[in-house]
Amino acid sequence: MIFTLLLAGFPNHEYVQAADAGTKSGSLAIPITTGLTGASNSAKSFLLDLPSGVASATVLQNTLKYTGNNEKVGNLSIENGKIKLTLKGTANKKVIDDVQGFNASYDRKYNTKIYNSIWLYSDGRRWQINEYDENNNAMKHKDKPAEDGYPSHDPPLTVVTAGPLQDSSYLKWYNGSVSEVIDSQDIINSSIRPVLTSYSDYVKDEPKFKNGRVIINYYIPNSVPYEPEDKEGLVGKAEGRKYFAFVSYYYKAKANVTTYSYGGNITFDYSLPTEPTLNGTATLEKPSPNPSKLEGNKVEVKINVKGDLLGYTDTSNIEEWVFYAKEKGKTSADMKKDYNKVLATSKSFDFEIPASRVTSDNFKQDYSLAVVVRFKKPVPTKAGKTITSLEQSMDVSAGVYKKDSPVSYPTVPSTPTKPEGKPPIARISAPKYVKAGNDMLVNGGASSDQDGYITDYAWGTHGAQGGIGNTSRGYIWYTREQVGQTFPIALTVVDNDGLIGSTSTEVTVIEPTPDASLQINGSLKQNRKTILINSSQSPTRFPIIKEKTRVTLSAISGGTNADIKYVGSLAELESKDVLFKKPGKYRATIHVENTAGYGADSEITFDIAPDELPFAYFNIPGKVYRDPSNWNKAVVSIDDMSFSPDKDNIGRRIWQYRYDSNNNGSFTDEGWVTFNDENKSRLNLELYQVGRYEIRLTVIEEFGQATIEDFVTDNDRQRNNSDNTQNVIERIVEVNNRAPEVDWDL
Repeated sequence: MIFTLLLAGFPNHEYVQAADAGTKSGSLAIPITTGLTGASNSAKSFLLDLPSGVASATVLQNTLKYTGNNEKVGNLSIENGKIKLTLKGTANKKVIDDVQGFNASYDRKYNTKIYNSIWLYSDGRRWQINEYDENNNAMKHKDKPAEDGYPSHDPPLTVVTAGPLQDSSYLKWYNGSVSEVIDSQDIINSSIRPVLTSYSDYVKDEPKFKNGRVIINYYIPNSVPYEPEDKEGLVGKAEGRKYFAFVSYYYKAKANVTTYSYGGNITFDYSLPTEPTLNGTATLEKPSPNPSKLEGNKVEVKINVKGDLLGYTDTSNIEEWVFYAKEKGKTSADMKKDYNKVLATSKSFDFEIPASRVTSDNFKQDYSLAVVVRFKKPVPTKAGKTITSLEQSMDVSAGVYKKDSPVSYPTVPSTPTKPEGKPPIARISAPKYVKAGNDMLVNGGASSDQDGYITDYAWGTHGAQGGIGNTSRGYIWYTREQVGQTFPIALTVVDNDGLIGSTSTEVTVIEPTPDASLQINGSLKQNRKTILINSSQSPTRFPIIKEKTRVTLSAISGGTNADIKYVGSLAELESKDVLFKKPGKYRATIHVENTAGYGADSEITFDIAPDELPFAYFNIPGKVYRDPSNWNKAVVSIDDMSFSPDKDNIGRRIWQYRYDSNNNGSFTDEGWVTFNDENKSRLNLELYQVGRYEIRLTVIEEFGQATIEDFVTDNDRQRNNSDNTQNVIERIVEVNNRAPEVDWDL
């Protein structure tokens, strides 16, 4: 089963500062998934996309941490740019009614075809009716006189009984869909019962199940043509006929299953960028709380704008910091500069909202902010370009009301012990838009206190489902009926002096549309197994309807649709092992729909690489000599140096030689002799006759990556021989006699 994962990060300008000044923290959430059945769901591995703006290389793996109710298996790790996590499912027991049992695969019924043997005696006037006796659980027969002419053309109209055995071979259990398989060991055997789905229209009564059989009472003769019995050795008018009946059924039962659930969060720290990056934050310090009630003729607004230069250390090259702030919609802006050569600095801007502007009981003033850092000399980037400045823009809003606050701030006990202390500043990080039915992370971890620390968090999430306790972050969601509405989220924080600070933000609920997505994993290579994965996502409470998922695979160039191989169909795809017989460019499309009635489409194109030929090459001496002490044998030492350019395995080596028997300098009139096919890469060839020999090596690959054996043959294993890859001079060895040794004896 493929899980839909909520990837929860923070906007670039509101990441939570970690303990180490050179790192920041991020988090991911695994939405709660319950009710999974089957042993295959007792443990799951997750590959989680990192939040936007976080590169996998910057994640500090020793800080990866899972919190939740599941047991973690092994350590968290980074794999292919994603966080990999394996969890054991939290187990619960429950009884499921009416699980369905089918013949080997989902919705495949058991189909029974049975016949009764009906015989016309040799006198041509009587019919023997053979049938099943359900009372005695045995076969019986009876004779009936013919009702038509002589010899009788058809047996008399009568009802016969058949009792074929119930079939339960290859019985496989499902809970309503092809993807939810129930283990047979979880089935309560005493609850198993057959369910009729169809039967022959000439059956007299509805078939029943008795004695471990399907009891069928049907008329003969009927509209279905009979088949003749073998009448070899019979005489006269004797004739045998097979009259058939058909029944289709499946099984239902109760299952005492173990269900598994998953959920939790992953937190981690990551290092700052390795090239110059400007991180800007804008904090509304006044009014506090926000929105604030209009008291007097104006409301004071104070906004702090901060710039952090990340991934850069040469402060001597910083020319200036520039800060801008203005009311949104105005052309002129306030500007402030800082000429200090620092990597982080901030400026505050003061505004006023006059009472005359507050014409409604829920007024909101938007502000546009920006921070710029300029360099004296151009700074090179990894992309090979240079930059002379960096800029980051932000928005904040200040709210004012006259009578009734549009936001209900949570109340907290506040008993300041040091009234002269500085109150804390509450900050909220949350998306501006959320899909109905989806879990949304709300984070107040960036709240701070200038002269102490935060002790408590109190959240107000009007209109939201779920809630957030006394913690810096949590999850909420909104219903489908709230689409198009905007809701406030309020936070009050308490510091160690008992002083409080409050703020709020807004989120707009949008339609719960799904996101269609496909992934292709595995070896993208000819005749190798690739895995097509449905990675589509949908809001947590409006899951994708598997039965409406449509996936297609097609060839664009290089191959044809016939070169795409897989077992079964792509209907209700979660993942499918696929093999491509030819290299080329291919396309996969997907259409999904969720339970909220929304659909989405997507497609991917990908290349399948060719399976390259192996390179056959070996090393032999140019000359060898017969050894009189070794029965005049010449030994040729051979070392194979063949290789596969695309990392496959050499699975077979066939060694051959041919001998220039007539010493005419040509081997074309000689036949090849195989002297070894045991896949040896180092061996000795023993030769007896003087002359020239040509050696040939044929190498045959085995797949170096996973394949699907049902779709490949021996011919799909790439092969090559040294005729094509090695100079002929390097393949010839000459056998000589050693010159005699002469010793003069005086």
